[in-house]
Amino acid sequence: EGMVRAWLADITPLLIEETYQKYYERLPGWRREKADRMRMKNGKAQSAGVWSLWSRVKEMYGLPGDAVYNLSHSGSCVLCAFSDRPGVKVGCDLEKAGAFREAVARRFFCPQEYEHIMGEKEEDRAQLFYRYWVLKESFMKATRQGMALALDSFEIGWEEQGPVLVRKPAEYMEDYIYQEYAGGESNMKIAVCTTDQEIDRELHILML
Repeated sequence: EGMVRAWLADITPLLIEETYQKYYERLPGWRREKADRMRMKNGKAQSAGVWSLWSRVKEMYGLPGDAVYNLSHSGSCVLCAFSDRPGVKVGCDLEKAGAFREAVARRFFCPQEYEHIMGEKEEDRAQLFYRYWVLKESFMKATRQGMALALDSFEIGWEEQGPVLVRKPAEYMEDYIYQEYAGGESNMKIAVCTTDQEIDRELHILML
């Protein structure tokens, strides 16, 4: 049966040089170059870790080389989401919630989204802002447009079962659905957006 699944891993072990080298050696050449370009140790660990996670997951499920997948990383966590149905779109994002970036929400989010955040108690605004952020990012990544898509060109609303797209750009009229997850570091916001109509509600964890 086809569905979208999400897997998370903690890259802390890769901060140890010896462990990092073990994973680095198994990376494809282009991914090694990507890791080499990272200046910080954490960036290198994220780059090697996220690809290692995807490789392991691909193997575990016996996925084809052209399987639909998406990757994300933040802090000490890496995330991959994939579907075993061909032709669907999948985007995922994770972000550690920090301070509320009010200017970003005001300038780039839809007016209703901004008002929704501002309607919350002050201490809850950052949490909602980062929920919106990963929901927006995961849709942008699912469309494969990424940051080329304006943050206010689509709008997120809320129903009893969770977030929904209430407005989309005309060229992305397929039915996109969302799943949010809790896991990883505290305050980590995680979202998956896909045109696959089935999403696993459980976030799976892989130990590196």
